[in-house]
Amino acid sequence: MGELVGNRAVEDAAIGYVLKLERDAGRAPSDSRYRGAPGDVDSPPRVIEVKAFGESCRGYGLLLEPRQIDEARHNANFYVYVVENVRQGNPARFTVKVLHGQRLHRMLDRAVEHRYYEVPWPVADYDATPPGL
Repeated sequence: MGELVGNRAVEDAAIGYVLKLERDAGRAPSDSRYRGAPGDVDSPPRVIEVKAFGESCRGYGLLLEPRQIDEARHNANFYVYVVENVRQGNPARFTVKVLHGQRLHRMLDRAVEHRYYEVPWPVADYDATPPGL
C-alpha cells in the first residue's frame, strides 16, 4: 500500500482502522462523521472522536470542538482515539492511543480555548491573487 495523499485520505484511513478495531472488540461501530454527532464513530456504548495524524503527534496538542469538550465532561463513554503514522498507508504500522476517563479529564482541565475564524479562499480567488506586495 502506498503513501496516502491529502488530509481526507488520512482521516478516512484512520476512521476505517478504528471501525475495524471496534468490530474486533465485539462492538457494532458506525461512521457518524456526517450526522452531527459529537464524535466520528458511534460504537455503543462508546462515542469516539478520532484524531488522525500522518506521523506521530508526540509533543503536539489535540484540537477538540466545544461540543466535544462538553461531551467528554458529561459522558463517561466519550473516548478520543489518536491514530498515528497513517500517511504511510499500511494499517499494520498505524498506532493508536486511547484517551478516556481520568487521563482525558486531566488533559481537559488544562485545555485552552482559542477563538478564530476560518476564512474560505476558493481556488479561483487564490489563482487570481497577484503575488508580491
